[in-house]
Amino acid sequence: MSHTKPIIELFVINNRKFTIIRYFCKTYKLKKKRMNVAIIKYNAGNIFSVDYALRRLGVEPIITADKEILQKADKIIFPGVGEARNTMQYLRENQLDLFIKGLKQPVLGICLGMQLMCKHSEEGDVDCLGIFDAEVKRFQSLRHEDKVPHMGWNTITHLQSKLFEGLGNEEFVYFVHSYYVPLNECTAAQTDYILPYSSALHKDNFYATQFHPEKSGKTGEKILSNFLDL
Repeated sequence: MSHTKPIIELFVINNRKFTIIRYFCKTYKLKKKRMNVAIIKYNAGNIFSVDYALRRLGVEPIITADKEILQKADKIIFPGVGEARNTMQYLRENQLDLFIKGLKQPVLGICLGMQLMCKHSEEGDVDCLGIFDAEVKRFQSLRHEDKVPHMGWNTITHLQSKLFEGLGNEEFVYFVHSYYVPLNECTAAQTDYILPYSSALHKDNFYATQFHPEKSGKTGEKILSNFLDL
């Protein structure tokens, strides 16, 4: 199978640096109806990886913090790699916290975005948006082989959302995180690492994944495509 040019990314988690080299397989462009897709711009990383993944699907998203533009978007993506306390402070200072909670169109939170959509995070002991009635907890290693952060490919099971239409029950997706959301009534997918936890959430018009669909090959592409089809 042929590949495009590799993309090298640097992540900093808990003051440790990780380098990821990703190869994107050449795939066809999905023909999506013309729609306005917005990516919320804030002080968190990984925004441009999501932008690139959407463009591969034939969608040209807008990266913005402009509330008027966001309000008019058909779909909104809330991605991020960063630290919960500092990011919540930024959202509150820019009046984005209540704004995000009040959105009515489909919203997809990714990684930190999903954690910030919960009610509280142990990372910085901070209250978050409260869209999902769930706590964000730090992984605790139980065995020598349990490494934190959870970084790499793992499966998602117990799929219960339109995000996962057309997928099998043990698809592999890509994770990079030190904190997790326990299983709860909004759990839309599960993953087992140290313990079973929520790898996706869904409530009303709000969807979220702990894993990175934009880094998860064809499975991630399908999930993003399903979100655009909502």
